Amino acid sequence: MNSDLRGDVVVVGGGVVGLTTAVLLAERGLRVRVWTREPVERTTSAVAGALWWPYRIEPEASARAWALRSLDVYGELAGRPEVTGVRMVEGVMGGTDPDAVGSWTAGRLPGMRAATAAEFAGPAGLWARLPLIDMSVHLPWLRGRLEAAGGTVQERAVSALAQADAPVVVNCTGLGARELVPDPAVRPVRGQLVVVENPGIRTWLVTEDPAGEMAYVFPHPRRVVLGGTAEEDAWSPRPDPAVAEAIVRRCAALRPELAGARILEHRVGLRPVRDTVRLERDSLPDGRVLVHNYGHGGGGVTVAWGCAREAAGLVAAAASG
Repeated sequence: MNSDLRGDVVVVGGGVVGLTTAVLLAERGLRVRVWTREPVERTTSAVAGALWWPYRIEPEASARAWALRSLDVYGELAGRPEVTGVRMVEGVMGGTDPDAVGSWTAGRLPGMRAATAAEFAGPAGLWARLPLIDMSVHLPWLRGRLEAAGGTVQERAVSALAQADAPVVVNCTGLGARELVPDPAVRPVRGQLVVVENPGIRTWLVTEDPAGEMAYVFPHPRRVVLGGTAEEDAWSPRPDPAVAEAIVRRCAALRPELAGARILEHRVGLRPVRDTVRLERDSLPDGRVLVHNYGHGGGGVTVAWGCAREAAGLVAAAASG
């Protein structure tokens, strides 16, 4: 690596994409600092339902490749769920044709099949065993892995990417890229969740009713994440009580044992949706290397490791070029 790039890399953005990218860079021998406006535990990623599935992310072919790379990593991390927050959990993806999914997963999801009528009452459903990530465990684990590799996380806000004082800057700012790049193509799709005590649910479920309303149930050992919404261009970070009530009602209709479950928390996150993920090399006004890795929509967790590897490759190419 060229000596002028052997100094710091600053990764701007402390969500799952930023932390994962920083981990790979640090483990390749670079001195990495993550700059994050919010503590890691309060980023948009902390709100994610975090089932592995390429949701609201384009381009489709690239997203699937990134997702499959990430699937390999999550499969390994699931061997230590209490440490990494990653578990392999069975469930039903409603309205999904197993044959269509099989065309791109190519045997990577053992046991995938059509859901039975007892498992799902809808017209079609996919039964699969997928990574389900507890972000309250996974994000701190990523931070710890970064620190073990010599990297650091610093809480600081920036008004311009050029403020990052490093030869290489990696932009993982998600929705923040709208102002920082600036890139008006990035826009929010608001998601609201309700977290309840787990009454004994062990399988996940994702479906959509005839009116287009989503419902999903993501079980963790002591709690269940219920969702959800997808409100285009909505910026409010405040939970809406009426929306929360409707989420619980839709989920309880699917899993009656949820009726009356004690509510633990309300969450709102703004998915950073873009027509296509921006993952490419660029330059800052002063000529320093800038690598963009943002616009992952609702699929940031799903593609994090695949995108991180590609971003790390762009940094390495800049160093040798």
